[in-house]
Amino acid sequence: MNRTLNHAELETLTRQIKAWGQALGLGAVGITDTALTAAEASLESWLAKGFHGEMHYMAKHGIKRCRPSELEPGTSRIISVRLDYLPESLTQSEQILQDPQLAFIARYALGRDYHKLLRKRVQKLVERIRTEVVDANYRVFVDSAPVMEKPVAQKAGLGWIGKHTNLIAREAGSWFFLGEIYTNIPLICDQPANNHCGDCEACIRRCPTQAIIAPYQLDARRCISYLTIELQGAIPEYLRPAMGNRIFGCDDCMLACPWNRFARLTREHDFLPRRSLDSTTLVRLFDWDDATFLKNTEGSAIRRLGHARWLRNVAVALGNAQTTTEVTDSLRSRMDHPSTLVREHVRWALERHV
Repeated sequence: MNRTLNHAELETLTRQIKAWGQALGLGAVGITDTALTAAEASLESWLAKGFHGEMHYMAKHGIKRCRPSELEPGTSRIISVRLDYLPESLTQSEQILQDPQLAFIARYALGRDYHKLLRKRVQKLVERIRTEVVDANYRVFVDSAPVMEKPVAQKAGLGWIGKHTNLIAREAGSWFFLGEIYTNIPLICDQPANNHCGDCEACIRRCPTQAIIAPYQLDARRCISYLTIELQGAIPEYLRPAMGNRIFGCDDCMLACPWNRFARLTREHDFLPRRSLDSTTLVRLFDWDDATFLKNTEGSAIRRLGHARWLRNVAVALGNAQTTTEVTDSLRSRMDHPSTLVREHVRWALERHV
């Protein structure tokens, strides 16, 4: 920077950054330093237990994930931002989960992929800050690098990490995306958020596959979000029945959280459901060929699955559906699919209807 900002100027800039963020539609903006010692210890313990499964990227960058100044030299502050995404009422989500003929997709994936939208929004905030501090360093992250976004957000006062390991905000629940700006401007830090879970264990009791093995401990290898999105191969048979009709991600722990009674519906049109993905039958989705899958998931986080894993997930859900001629005929239509992965899950699903 051309000159060192004094404390009063830093206080003013800090307030301005939060106001600019809210003007851009961000739900909240907080600021923290780069000390993540506790998060580093937790990550090392989690990795040592193998709870990350096939998510090798969690270990790939090692300690750099918890040491921001090693990822981006010179970083002394992190601006953490939140963008709400809840597209529909929680009652609607519960109704879909209770109908075994319908497909449940994690609410964050019903609309457009959030990465580009949030990144553009955060980049606009950087551009606004740059008009006041021209030559400072800035780097934007939206789930795009080894960043401990939840511990950072907690230190920045945006919320606390709940027993389900998601971030919870007292005034907004947990239905939001996070983004970060790494900078060398010595902004005024916020106080870390206090934990308000208390004795509540609703999320632990609700988890369909008991992936939350203890408060604040998630074995991702059992988590439906991991099984349907991250896992490349076959889904373990003993976990398939508990997956119900969840074909991409799982929101059960958040649906159970009492703090989500304060969640606000998104104001972002791009996060609203597309292609009727919030109310489509499993049979219809299983009928999608590769071209239809690509067309209907254009601009969506779902596309990363690829068609074969999409069919894998839907086959499991069809195996958990009520037995009807429509369901069994749909499954039989894929018995000779070229993918071994798909055929194995189809066979399992059909055996559930014998």
